[in-house]
Amino acid sequence: MGRCCMLSKKFIITHPDGLHLRPATVLCSHSIEFKSNITLKAGNKSVNAKSVLGVLSALVRYGDEVELICDGPDEKQAMELLGRLFDSGFDEDIKGIKA
Repeated sequence: MGRCCMLSKKFIITHPDGLHLRPATVLCSHSIEFKSNITLKAGNKSVNAKSVLGVLSALVRYGDEVELICDGPDEKQAMELLGRLFDSGFDEDIKGIKA
């Protein structure tokens, strides 16, 4: 039997510098630990969230709305962890950010 769906959630970027190199690296380093495909949509651009260059190429700024899409066998766990990153403004030291 096939899977039923993928997960997606929208976030507003609260990091003052947007998704510059450090938060992009944090996002990617956590994303690659999951088997699921993880996509970041910003405006009309969709990028692989496991690629630092891809995330940087989306040119996401403070206040922008992005959509995170997780699709695969561990999509729920990926969305939970990555969602906490977005919600924290990419403070990777927050409690519970472990893949």
